[in-house]
Amino acid sequence: MNRPFIDSNVILYLLSADSTKADRAEALLSERGIISVQVLNEIVSVCLRKLKMPWEEIDDILVAVKAACDVVPITLQTHATAIDMTKRYQLSFYDALICAAAVLAGVTLILSEDIQTGMELYGLTIKNPFR
Repeated sequence: MNRPFIDSNVILYLLSADSTKADRAEALLSERGIISVQVLNEIVSVCLRKLKMPWEEIDDILVAVKAACDVVPITLQTHATAIDMTKRYQLSFYDALICAAAVLAGVTLILSEDIQTGMELYGLTIKNPFR
């Protein structure tokens, strides 16, 4: 699959005052990327906790993101693969869940500002789309 997996930190730049990063995030979403349910959960968490957004606005963001991306589930296989990745590569467990969901979706590129750019694992390459 040649569409990228997009991490929540990239999508959240849609809400940024940094217009360059917001525009880049919007362009990436227009390419119909892949996300997991975890990405949706992280978006909700940041919108509620850090940005103190009302539910009406959060709902609008979620509808737009789900319309722009294909969403893959988090399964027991995702969980097991993430544990293996955490042990092998010393990733945080939640970064490993992102990577595991991407691998199981057949993706070869993850766009993330949090996971080490240039890292390669399980046939994945991590890239910071803002560099």
